Amino acid sequence: MARWTAFPFQGEYTFDVGSVKKKWARLHAGDLEPLPEDARVLDAWAHFHNGEFEKACAVGLKLGEAGLNVAHKATCIYATYLEKQESHRLALYQEVAKRAEQQIANDPSNLNAYYWRAYALGRYSQGISVAKALAQGLGTKIKTDLEHVIELQPKHPDAHIALGTFHAEVIDKVGELIGAMAYGAHRDTGLKLFTHALDLHMQSAIGMVEYARALMMLDGEKMMAEANRMYQLAAGAKPVDAMERLDVELARTELSD
Repeated sequence: MARWTAFPFQGEYTFDVGSVKKKWARLHAGDLEPLPEDARVLDAWAHFHNGEFEKACAVGLKLGEAGLNVAHKATCIYATYLEKQESHRLALYQEVAKRAEQQIANDPSNLNAYYWRAYALGRYSQGISVAKALAQGLGTKIKTDLEHVIELQPKHPDAHIALGTFHAEVIDKVGELIGAMAYGAHRDTGLKLFTHALDLHMQSAIGMVEYARALMMLDGEKMMAEANRMYQLAAGAKPVDAMERLDVELARTELSD
């Protein structure tokens, strides 16, 4: 495949093994990834936090099981924000879902393997159309993975955000009645998932962005003011790494549109 598009703010983040380790709790407040003991894995994460997504993925994959989560995250964040070709983007999500599935088979206790499988399938579903993905049974897989993560780690903000997005997307595409009956999607459940995620991680710009999108999907124009307020909060957040910078830039784009 073609070389990955470079992070547009190169040089603004300069993490190394020591600084990643020192700031780990803040950097991973969203996904609650356990702090690695291996300095080589921390080095892969440093590349990720600096916006060197292709290198982070490559280094992570070379480290085997220990580096899979950084490879998953680097691939997913790159595909979501920087990949320009839709076919390549979808292929990257499929790669992550496949890798995570094998990872789960080898280590079913690794919760973020379930999270990244769900994330990749969720973004893939948005790419091919949520309605088509639901017909293929992907919705059930996504929901099951995210509920599993939350059951075992109730304070996982990103899983709450992703599951909230699932509820909103399903209802937006098939309606409340069919969404509830066929997929277990409920408006109030989705909104509570977002508010809980932001209670757990109030600095999450992507949580604010996805919450704003969900409000518009579920309640339309009457929630425009609240959605804009969430976008403004996200746009004013102070990013600590490359991923968060992309989240903030996304919020600014939403406001300008």
